[in-house]
Amino acid sequence: MQSPNILLITTDQQRFDTLACAGNPDIYTPHLDWLAHEGILYQRAYADSPACIPSRATIMTGKPGYATGLTMMSGDIQPMATNPTLAGVLTEAGYQTRAQGKMHFMPMRAHYGFEQMELPIDFIRERQRNGLKVSLKAHGLGENEYIPGIDSVNDDETFTHWTVQRSIDFLETRDDTRPFFMWTSFGKPHPPFAPTMNFWQLYANKHVEEPIYGDWSSNRENIAAGFMSGTYALNNTWDASADQRRDTKRAYYACVTQVDYQLGLLFARMREMKLLENTWIIFTTDHGEMMGDHHMFGKGGFLEGSAHIPMIIRAPSGSWDQDKPMAGSKVQTPVSLADVMPTILSIAGVAVPESVDGQNMLKYVEHEEDDRIFYGNSYEYQFCVMRGSIKYIYNRIDAAELLFNLEDDPHELHNLADDASYKDLKQELKDLLLAEMQRNNSPSVETGALPSEPSDSDRHPNRWPGFHSCTEPCDLLH
Repeated sequence: MQSPNILLITTDQQRFDTLACAGNPDIYTPHLDWLAHEGILYQRAYADSPACIPSRATIMTGKPGYATGLTMMSGDIQPMATNPTLAGVLTEAGYQTRAQGKMHFMPMRAHYGFEQMELPIDFIRERQRNGLKVSLKAHGLGENEYIPGIDSVNDDETFTHWTVQRSIDFLETRDDTRPFFMWTSFGKPHPPFAPTMNFWQLYANKHVEEPIYGDWSSNRENIAAGFMSGTYALNNTWDASADQRRDTKRAYYACVTQVDYQLGLLFARMREMKLLENTWIIFTTDHGEMMGDHHMFGKGGFLEGSAHIPMIIRAPSGSWDQDKPMAGSKVQTPVSLADVMPTILSIAGVAVPESVDGQNMLKYVEHEEDDRIFYGNSYEYQFCVMRGSIKYIYNRIDAAELLFNLEDDPHELHNLADDASYKDLKQELKDLLLAEMQRNNSPSVETGALPSEPSDSDRHPNRWPGFHSCTEPCDLLH
């Protein structure tokens, strides 16, 4: 019997709670909800380095950023060039492998084991060859601007639509004597939050929840500088009014829905081709988006909005053990992007390389592990350890600390870092974090202690307005 087909779907910058099936009544995600109803929803999935480039390398190597040294947006460290990759292992095992959409690899054209790859720049090249309009950003908004806009093209002219159509084309023209692994990767809902008009109209004036503020974050000027630095560096959202922030969230939701509805076309074609009977579907994203919570926007930190991500796995139709139906399961064991590679290889029946640090997520459906520990490292300036429901976040700027009990406080409203009753537990977590960083030769712990440095006197560093002017080939295109 032929090995199963595998479809990995990723979005870019999608929060864990932007799914109706995850309890959000304000968003339309019918096709992702279908995946969850037919599959497994992992309710505690996290990105260990919540930024685009390190997360994608983690998916491809099964190794977290803090283990490879790639914890930031950089091409200086290339773990996919020095470790077995998900695509490479599957290609060697006889799979037909295809990368479709935004990969954000460095260098951009490196295949890292994929037989075929089509990137955003190929979308532009195709339109140019066919004499079609290429004004994808005529609205003027760049890659990290957070004021909402309307896309300057129609639904069927978007990169999102092209990604789905080219994915369908692969399914229709592939070598069907071999199983396939396809990574379909979308650029949305990453900024600019510029849905097409049809999707904006779904959300115009629609209710959206207000941002969340805690006892430690009610006043922006009192938040430790290190936790605000990502927001100040990436965008100018601190100047936005409450109404503007609501519209930003509406546009963000519209971008999520635009991807979801396009997935409806992909899933429908798979059903027509009877591919759902022998194809596993895994859905996730590279990191989240703070979307105004605690006065923050963007990613790069370990608060829930930034690091907590969606993760869904759907097995082929009828493949679950009939005595132990798993469709609609919800898993509480913490998982991460490092678990994607070993899970997919296990599904394919392929040996997992010894270099892989992640685990097969399917084993947690029947056997939850409450004591699994999550570690995170972002840009070597913010670090995280989470054991059970207790999350500890450390920022090297002013040695700032956050401590939350997520079971009692899922929105991270109450910072327990200075609570005397948590003193010993906080120290245990700090010791665990330091030991893990030392084990992985983190350059931040050369002195044998967690790093610390004073903050800049300027509380608004960088002030980059968010637009892009690419000086080298790049697939940052949405």
